[in-house]
Amino acid sequence: MYVIITAESFYRGILLMVKSFTAKYTRIDSGYMGQIVEWPEVITEGVTIEECRELLRDALHKMVIAYKQQGMEIPTGGDLLEQVPIEA
Repeated sequence: MYVIITAESFYRGILLMVKSFTAKYTRIDSGYMGQIVEWPEVITEGVTIEECRELLRDALHKMVIAYKQQGMEIPTGGDLLEQVPIEA
């Protein structure tokens, strides 16, 4: 986890916490589907991978806000995905 201190947050006495989450992208007929691995409810689709990434970040941001407003615990991020090659 990182702590970001900007000039504005320093003067306001606010520290912003940054979490990292793992995104999984799957090619589908209409483009790409993106999902947060640690938070499967955060899912979206886009025509291009860039659009899908942008929409996924937006969906994740909105989900964080909704969870905070409802006093719910935000899932822990930071998972690591790795491809494991095998002979088939």
